[in-house]
Amino acid sequence: MSEKVTVGLLGLGVVGSGVIKLIENHQQKLAHQLNCNVRVKRVLVRNLEKSRDVDIEEDLLTTNPDDVLNDPEIDVVVEVMGGIDEAKDYILKAFASNKHVVSANKDLVALHGPELQDAATRNKCDFFYEASVAGGIPILRGIVDGLASDRIGQVMGIVNGTTNYILTQMDSEGVSYENALIEAQKLGFAEADPTSDVEGLDAARKMAILGRLAFSTPVDLDDVEVSGIKGIELEDLQYGDKLGYTMKLIGYANFDNHELEINVQPTLLAKTHPLASVKNEFNAVYVYGEAVGETMFYGPGAGSLPTATAIVSDVVSVIKNMRLGVSGNQFVEPHFKKELKAPDKRYAQYYVRLYAKDEAGVFSNISALFHDQDISFKRILQTPVNKDEVAEIIFITHQTSLQNFQHALEKLKGLDAVLEVKSYYKVEGDAIS
Repeated sequence: MSEKVTVGLLGLGVVGSGVIKLIENHQQKLAHQLNCNVRVKRVLVRNLEKSRDVDIEEDLLTTNPDDVLNDPEIDVVVEVMGGIDEAKDYILKAFASNKHVVSANKDLVALHGPELQDAATRNKCDFFYEASVAGGIPILRGIVDGLASDRIGQVMGIVNGTTNYILTQMDSEGVSYENALIEAQKLGFAEADPTSDVEGLDAARKMAILGRLAFSTPVDLDDVEVSGIKGIELEDLQYGDKLGYTMKLIGYANFDNHELEINVQPTLLAKTHPLASVKNEFNAVYVYGEAVGETMFYGPGAGSLPTATAIVSDVVSVIKNMRLGVSGNQFVEPHFKKELKAPDKRYAQYYVRLYAKDEAGVFSNISALFHDQDISFKRILQTPVNKDEVAEIIFITHQTSLQNFQHALEKLKGLDAVLEVKSYYKVEGDAIS
């Protein structure tokens, strides 16, 4: 192997600029770790005239992807351009040219990860994508390498910083969803079009990736049930706080008896849960292993240098494999067939808030309806509403199957005395009364 490894970048946005800075500023450490120099040779950009967040020689920039993909001196391609179709095409061309690839593209990996991994293996190339989930947190490496000897049964986490910032502001400052979103956009935590974040799509892509690796199962993006935070009202956070809970958008994946449950949804977490203390734009992933028990990975989920750190760490892994002559041997085919868990096997507690007629016997009827579905109540609040003869009722159930809860909810909406079911959310953990 030569005394120099060359890297080509596809994209030079915020993250790409961070990669350049880290490689330039950490040359001494990289050379010590790898016994060779690492140099960026070419960078694909869309506009040569655009101002950059990093000082870079103009002759390194190109608008022609072939200058990166077909250069025989480039060993590793770093894809930080985003998008799906074009990025996929470039990565496949890189593998065909026997180049290793490091990507931060969660959308691409969630949709086409297995296909790209297969192409990498066929061409004896490495394909790493640590930065595609939770930015600078080494969660993928932690699952694949750190917990390789364990059987992972559950992964749940806060994997979207935008929604966590919004919910933190609603909870701590008492502001509405709309105002919290505006503030997130002003600070750069939310895009001008926040749809992917607030509707849970971004988190769903990350959970598909985590599910594949944690459970060695071919999880598809379509397997992830998704609901976002747009409909959350401040009242639900306030009542949750009274009952000992805090609201988070939680990605949840469980693998039990080879049956998979995977979803993204707003969840009321007991304040004693490790994830409940994760505030603002930070991410955290909680992993339960059969042998190790509970572990949690916490840190910045986005940003130029945190994400670039994950990318350059993958580049280091690629180079180590090159030096050892084991490139393309990392991937292990999924071990288990995928079988989605049926609603009657999915158990949780649930929070419900509703408006009902404030008259005798109403709550008894509601209680009887839930009892018919073998559901009992764990916590109950009832408050008057500023309307004549209307009561607001809030309750949290004991553990019940999703199937029974859905049946009870359907019947609840049909009761004459129930004016409106305002909201309902999954509950995780036991709050201290």
